[in-house]
Amino acid sequence: MNYFDYAATTPVDAESLHVFRTVSEEFWGNPSSLHDIGGKAGLLLTKCREKLAALLGVPSKGIHFTSGGTEGNHIALVTLALSRQKKGKHIIIGGAEHSSIHSSAAFLQGLGFTVTKIPLTSDGQIEPQMIKESLSEQTTVVSIGHVNGEIGTIQPLHAIHDLLRDCDILLHSDMVQSFGKMDVTDVTSKVDSFTLSSHKIYGPKGVGAFYINPALDITPMIPGQTHEDGFRGGTVNLPGIAGFVTAADLSHHSFATSHYMGMRTHFLTGLEELLPGRYTLYEGPSHAQLPHVIGLGIHGIEGQWLMLECNRRGMGISTGSACGAGSEDLPKTLKSMGVSQRAGKEFIRISFGRDTREEQITELIRALSDIHASLSSPLT
Repeated sequence: MNYFDYAATTPVDAESLHVFRTVSEEFWGNPSSLHDIGGKAGLLLTKCREKLAALLGVPSKGIHFTSGGTEGNHIALVTLALSRQKKGKHIIIGGAEHSSIHSSAAFLQGLGFTVTKIPLTSDGQIEPQMIKESLSEQTTVVSIGHVNGEIGTIQPLHAIHDLLRDCDILLHSDMVQSFGKMDVTDVTSKVDSFTLSSHKIYGPKGVGAFYINPALDITPMIPGQTHEDGFRGGTVNLPGIAGFVTAADLSHHSFATSHYMGMRTHFLTGLEELLPGRYTLYEGPSHAQLPHVIGLGIHGIEGQWLMLECNRRGMGISTGSACGAGSEDLPKTLKSMGVSQRAGKEFIRISFGRDTREEQITELIRALSDIHASLSSPLT
């Protein structure tokens, strides 16, 4: 099958997998144990934390390993909000955030917090002015994802940081879709907290990390936990962490931006040749768009049906975030952008990986064109 769903997950890199296996066999001790076997594992865990921190340009004390991006977002957002609740109980999130941010916000609402959701502009951007207009004396945390996972738009974290800098308001960012695809070190110092995931960057599944600035006075949301500086319970997944950090290092040294730009150009050029005026492309300005993610709708074809037809022809695409798969609702991104129900149902997401080739994309374009041509009835 030709795979075009790299924004959902990636295959494990051979070197990352090798490290995972080696650590499983040779560093199997509990890093918290005091004997030599545990100490050997603990030393490797420390080295992994320091390596990841160096790649990100942040203090290693702020790095905490998790089971992935979802857990990281839950811990970070809830912890920040609860730690500042004496000041106020109002948080702001982007309307198109990952489902884990929305579920965390809903949990906080149950504890008496007020949540404001900022919509996206028609080009998939958060407008800082809308955040400014939503601030109040009760606002304590703002959470805006760095890159949108459904259309690939890059959000203006620098401008949002400047807006909040003198307001005593914490800024969290889900960086799962940006880390490993672009240099994030210019924004890691602008946020108070961020989240990462391994399986988006050719690392093992079931592992990730979050960062909280260690200079902040933050109390873990569940007291008495003994791992990850008290932020998390349970023995750490050291083989997964080592594989994750290996994949992060490999990605950091080769973002493959020119490759992804070439694939995007090839796809959009071919699509325009075969389906001129018969699709809607959802993207941001060129300076605020990651090239490996393409969100679009083919006019008159429901995205779910198109995805199944592509699958039948050996093409793996998606209809948005994998965490929202199976939902009858519109993708959060399109809903936040104000896209109509009809147009929203046409949405598909195509995302490229480092091994995607032009000939595979040509096959996909032909498949989309053939499916469109064979359609006998319009979308109802």
